[in-house]
Amino acid sequence: MELGINLGYWGAGMDADNLAVAREADKLGYAVCWAAEAYGSDAPTVLSYVAAQTERIDIGSAIMQIPARQPAMTAMTAATLDSLSGGRFRLGLGVSGPQVSEGWYGVKFDKPLARTREYVDIVRRAMSRERLSYEGEHWTLPLPGGPGKPLKLTVHPQREHIPLYIAAIGPKNLEQTGEIADGALLIFPAAEHLEETALTHLRAGREKAGKTLEGFDVVPTLPLALGADKDVPALADMFRPYTALYVGGMGSRKQNFYNQLAQRMGYEKEAAEIQDKYLGGDKEGAGAAVPHQLIDSTTLLGSVDRIAERMQAYAAARVTTLTLAPAGFTLDERIAALRAGTEALERAGLA
Repeated sequence: MELGINLGYWGAGMDADNLAVAREADKLGYAVCWAAEAYGSDAPTVLSYVAAQTERIDIGSAIMQIPARQPAMTAMTAATLDSLSGGRFRLGLGVSGPQVSEGWYGVKFDKPLARTREYVDIVRRAMSRERLSYEGEHWTLPLPGGPGKPLKLTVHPQREHIPLYIAAIGPKNLEQTGEIADGALLIFPAAEHLEETALTHLRAGREKAGKTLEGFDVVPTLPLALGADKDVPALADMFRPYTALYVGGMGSRKQNFYNQLAQRMGYEKEAAEIQDKYLGGDKEGAGAAVPHQLIDSTTLLGSVDRIAERMQAYAAARVTTLTLAPAGFTLDERIAALRAGTEALERAGLA
């Protein structure tokens, strides 16, 4: 099992620290550094900045939002980043959610599975440098009846095949991800629930494509907070606002993928309470309603030995790249958490 690092969003006041964390991860042998985008910093700019100041670590988008770019533009960006980084780019895609898609980009959040499938198909064709023509429900290239003609990408990516990942939560999206992608980006992954919440669906998609999970990258992201085992409850409390935001307030009452995931993990009553409080304006109450076990099972908390034990559980659950989001109030604390990750991996016998 390899380790990754997730820098989250740029522009949150820790930019200089984020670069230092990325460079330290590079020195420690982390496999990949991911950057996110929502409606603030964009991922490609951050990744190009990180790539220019690191040597070995891969750079990955987690995610580049599908409604933000035409698929041909995404192929251009991926090819450029792969070339500039010396073949270190991983393309992570996702449809985002209805509030961002429709509110920020003005793109209807309809038929996300079909849209994703077409998008991936076009991106792959463009990156393979074939002359691009496509007839689908959501995209037609070139546009009929006009001056457009099939064009071919002029940039040569460093590699013939740039790894393509999809951020997936729901069963149908996970199944399609297994069918059409090289890896899955997962969030709020509990090792003990990973088989029923993710792997079963990914495996079904691989079978549709005539493949197995062999070679498919399963990439969950987990916050990591280092401390004494007796302080795990206090460490977990650090992530109550984060968990409450996603389970309670990310998306609408009818369409919150994270809330649905918490329900599939056995927290039906708690997920409903968190959402009711959050959407009712009681964010503190929503955080208090998050069960400790939900936080503890979807983070890495405590001593190096405790984290190592949890890493073994994720490896046994068929995780191939464990992405860490090291928590800390200072750069030194975040670096210490980062180093604890590599130490735990070694103690777990997974390095």
